[in-house]
Amino acid sequence: MELITILNQCYKQKGFVFQAANFVGRHHQEIEVSIVPRKNTKANCSGCGKPSPGYDRLPSRRYEFIPFWGFKIFLVYAKRRVQCGDCGVVAETVPWARGKHHLCDAYMLYLADWARKLSWKEVALQFRTSWEKVFHSVEYVVNWGLGHRDMNDITAIGVDEIQWHKGHRYLTLAYQIDSANTRLLWVGKDRTEATFQSFFDQLGEDAIKRIQYVCSDMWKPYLKVIKQRASHALHILDRFHIVARMNKALDEVRASEHRAMRQDGYEPVLTKSRWLLLKRPENLTQLQDTKLQELLQYNLKSIRAYLLKEEFQHLWDYVSPAWAGRFIDQWTTKVMRSKIEPMKREAKTIRRHKDLILNWFIAKKAFSSGVVEGLNTKVKLTVRKSYGFRTFKCTEIALYHVLGKLPVPELTHEFY
Repeated sequence: MELITILNQCYKQKGFVFQAANFVGRHHQEIEVSIVPRKNTKANCSGCGKPSPGYDRLPSRRYEFIPFWGFKIFLVYAKRRVQCGDCGVVAETVPWARGKHHLCDAYMLYLADWARKLSWKEVALQFRTSWEKVFHSVEYVVNWGLGHRDMNDITAIGVDEIQWHKGHRYLTLAYQIDSANTRLLWVGKDRTEATFQSFFDQLGEDAIKRIQYVCSDMWKPYLKVIKQRASHALHILDRFHIVARMNKALDEVRASEHRAMRQDGYEPVLTKSRWLLLKRPENLTQLQDTKLQELLQYNLKSIRAYLLKEEFQHLWDYVSPAWAGRFIDQWTTKVMRSKIEPMKREAKTIRRHKDLILNWFIAKKAFSSGVVEGLNTKVKLTVRKSYGFRTFKCTEIALYHVLGKLPVPELTHEFY
């Protein structure tokens, strides 16, 4: 079976004919396939897409196609220039490549699909192409997908930030966290109020009105912007960050007390006790559980803080928002009487954000930022897989490509 026959079967182009295939290059490692327009067909203007009369021809150009059997394949075609009544004299548009790209659409989709599984550098090495060509392939697929994605089914969103470079350089990430669809919606450079405002600007008022639930942490700019732009939605505070803040306060108490005991000459019973106090009891090993039981016999601030932290975990077992609110009132009162300053600081924070915490119960526990944390892990894995990206643009494109669940252009034949 000849290569021309295969191309006509799987990559037939309306208005054009595959004419001949020839080995070229050193050691015949490349194959050039010449293309000619069908007789009596008009070229389409690249500006408006209308069929227009011919003007002249440009020099032949090579368009790289998907490799066959270890051979690089190039489609060779001399574009016609047309005399368009609206656009003037312009080059025609061809169906196998967009604009000035030197890669066929099928090849860009092929490289972009592999770029989801491997790093861009590994894809370039595997297919004996350049990193830049892989990047432009992914960029093409992402831009097409962003222009054709459906934004009408968004009812729940989550927002968080991750550090993507040294020096406190952050990305603000917005996700859709509906049970039927979890995906990355938007990537913003830096972690500022203006950055988050731009997400809602891009989303549009119609899409904002359809949002019913918003999950975030306690960072003030998030709270402020959500109140301004999506006040109609139920704002749910992330329980993961609440527990993380409490663990940080507990660790602060433990470290301070451990230093004081060593300075005063007491037995350092809190040595190597950090994870005993921070881990959930059900996650402790048998040896850790034994040591924890020994520590619980001491009347230390760290132990009292640990017991308060564990008592707070019962909050998440409640179903009724009213009873959950009553529990918060009782627990915060107990903490404020404990004279443990880091824990008192967290109790004040919980009191201040009580209504937003109770929204989790009003939402029937259906939404939380657990999904957001899982997606953040995938974001970090995507960046780590490529050993980081130098520019924000590359990072943005890579994250949309892997986590955006974007639609892709359709082809007449599946090459992968």
